[in-house]
Formats: sequence, structure tokens, C-alpha cells
Amino acid sequence: MTSLARRPASSLLPDLWEMFDATWPFGTRHPMHIEDFVEEGAYVLRAELPGLDAAKDIDVSATDGTLTITAQREETKKDQHRSEFRYGSFSRTVSLPSGADTSKISAEYKKGILEVRVPIAAPPEERKVQIDVQQD
Repeated sequence: MTSLARRPASSLLPDLWEMFDATWPFGTRHPMHIEDFVEEGAYVLRAELPGLDAAKDIDVSATDGTLTITAQREETKKDQHRSEFRYGSFSRTVSLPSGADTSKISAEYKKGILEVRVPIAAPPEERKVQIDVQQD
């Protein structure tokens, strides 16, 4: 995996990606930041979702080889205030790896991080197929 060198925090110019996010006409490219990896025979997806009530505001579903996380943050109106929080409904959908067992998905929400685990069955062995040659 490659990593990009980042400017020191004292830099006078903002990071290029942060500037791009700030000027993107439809909000940030992905309002829900995620990371995923395979660990101990399971596909693991972690999503940053701070300040939400997991039982009420977050939904996790899987269908047709995809995993979808949907979240909702409602804004409370206050007079003369500033907020950089993102409000409304947002979601992310990712493709599950081959062999993912969606009947055994588990999810845990702790300290603003949602962690979803999907067990992965051992991949099937490759099978050689004999080709019948037809004579004309």
C-alpha cells in the first residue's frame, strides 16, 4: 500500500484533498469514511459514525453480494449558531468478497465506530473442465 506524504499541521496551505472536499459542489466525496480488510476468516468493514444512536440512526443490510450502511443525523435548530456537522441521510455500499456468508453478519458500535464482520467461507477449489472436441 502506498501512502501520501502530508504537510505538517503548521502549513499555511490546506491539504489539497481537504480543499477539494470543501469546494466539491455536492458535499464531500464520501460523507461516511470507511476502512475494510480481511482478518481471521472474516471481511471487516469499519465506518466512522460519531454521535449517532446505533439502534435508531444506523441500518446495515446485505443483498446480492453487497453490504450497505445507511445512517441518519437530524439537525436541531438553534438561533445564531455555526455548525460544520453533516446532517441528513447518507449511505455507503461496498461489494462483498467471494464466499461471504451474509447469513452470519454481525455488527458492533463502539466509540463512534461501526464495525461489521462478515464470515468468509473457504474459496471453492478450482476444477479443471474437460473439453469435448467434435469432429465435423
